[in-house]
Amino acid sequence: MSEQQRARPPNEHDRGAATVWTAGAIAALLVVTTLVVWLGAAAATRHRAASAADLAALAAAGVAVEGQGVACGKARWVTDRMRVELHRCRLNGSRALVEVVAQPPGVLAGFGPAEARARAGPVVEAGDASRTVVFGR
Repeated sequence: MSEQQRARPPNEHDRGAATVWTAGAIAALLVVTTLVVWLGAAAATRHRAASAADLAALAAAGVAVEGQGVACGKARWVTDRMRVELHRCRLNGSRALVEVVAQPPGVLAGFGPAEARARAGPVVEAGDASRTVVFGR
């Protein structure tokens, strides 16, 4: 390359537009990525709350014959390990009714918690022979 080619003055029509567009595209990509991550965290929090409510209701229903104190203690044991708060637990006969609250992480906490409810109990009440299924031999 000659000295004149290396020391060429910048094009007078080149005003750095590509740099501005690239910076804008990177900023837009970062905003979209952040929103997708927040949406994923919100969905994960909601699923965690629903799963904890389901498992806590099943745990409580499994020991419902031992009384509400034992059943709700078992539900609390489950919710504590799943990092959600047991908001309400009660027995209605042999059915357990559970409500839980899960706090979303970070910035999403400002939008409020995820709540979930679940109930569990026997499918057929004892003595209801009309709903019993018997398979042939």
